[in-house]
Amino acid sequence: MLDSIPSFARLVAELAKFPGIGRKTAARMAFYILRQPASEGEALAAAIREVKARIGFCSICFHMTESDPCPFCTDPQRDDSLLCVVEQPQDLLAIERSRSFRGRYHVLHGALSPLDGIGPDQLKIGALMQRLAEGRIREVLVATNFSVEGEATALYLARQARPLGIKVTRLAYGIPLGSDLEFVDEATVNRAVEGRREV
Repeated sequence: MLDSIPSFARLVAELAKFPGIGRKTAARMAFYILRQPASEGEALAAAIREVKARIGFCSICFHMTESDPCPFCTDPQRDDSLLCVVEQPQDLLAIERSRSFRGRYHVLHGALSPLDGIGPDQLKIGALMQRLAEGRIREVLVATNFSVEGEATALYLARQARPLGIKVTRLAYGIPLGSDLEFVDEATVNRAVEGRREV
């Protein structure tokens, strides 16, 4: 039925590509966009173009940024000896919202998953090991998700960092197993950071 309106069908198809958005939700979103004034649609399109044009990844920590290096890497108030390793940029933002961590960050852009063909070379682990080899970092807080892949990544990183004499800690298990940091409330993340333990 939507095929009779090609532009609408295309919008629904594009919106359905978002994670967690099925065709029905995409159609609702498309109807909402259609009902809005043209200026609202233009503002949305402009915001998408701008974010794609202006945001890249920090050359040090690989978090998203409009300036390189990012504000987290250039902030003089942060502890250079403490490094938090996360899977995705949204996980970094969850840690920051908790206001419990004042060190530096490193974003892996995924987790180890051999069955999916994701090994250390597909992640930012090589860059992480270079940072650790510089000798300034005394503790690595591994804040990967509490999934099979996240746990495997945490164990792998602990094995790589220990020979360098670096203390490796893990978030406490106040965060439910199988959950993503992005969706956990600030108080729970705060308790997990404060209750971290050595791996």
